[in-house]
Amino acid sequence: LDNYIGLLQNPLFWKSLGNTLYFVIVGVPLSVAMSLGAALLLHSRLGKLKPFFRTAFFAPVVTTVVAVAVIWRYLFHTKYGLVNWLLSFVGIDPIDWLGDPTWAMPTIILFAVWKNFGYNMIIFLAGLQAIPEDLYEAARIDGASGWRQFRHVTLPMLGPVLLLVGILTMAGYFQMFAEPYVMTQGGPLQSTVSVLYLMYEEGFKWWNLGNASAVAFLLFVIMTSITS
Repeated sequence: LDNYIGLLQNPLFWKSLGNTLYFVIVGVPLSVAMSLGAALLLHSRLGKLKPFFRTAFFAPVVTTVVAVAVIWRYLFHTKYGLVNWLLSFVGIDPIDWLGDPTWAMPTIILFAVWKNFGYNMIIFLAGLQAIPEDLYEAARIDGASGWRQFRHVTLPMLGPVLLLVGILTMAGYFQMFAEPYVMTQGGPLQSTVSVLYLMYEEGFKWWNLGNASAVAFLLFVIMTSITS
């Protein structure tokens, strides 16, 4: 009990919990929307290019996190990063993406969304292929536009799939660890410390195994409460 009392009185725990919630609240909708958009693109008539796009979209999922993170660190480097170089053409000064507490978490969110959206894309693609074409044909006969077909046919039929993808993505994003560990080491100013990263530091860096166990159990309770 002392471990839990001490943990709840630790400002770093609440900081890490806030960072994790920020990551989940912003990252999960972005990931689901990007996955659905990619699945809709692949489900459309791309012809011979469909296998290429399917492989390109899924490639980040099977790529090593460390290797991809190193590339992203170069892309968002303050002095010679590609992103700041492109922004300079529109008159925007260089941004310290991974060294500024304001921009570090959004950068990690973009990295996580790009890295993981391909997995959900495959699930959405399977759901789209299971929708009967007769429903779209009937909607077109009734004069429904493409947006109305998406709103009144695609989304309702994908309801169970959306629920599954939402729960899986939320559970995965609550376990944010590899992204801040590789890219920022929890910095700057602890703005990217997640609950799981805090558990790692408490258990394997400072050898406070009791505190680490308390963090793990509280994370389990939070994830179970939200996803159930």
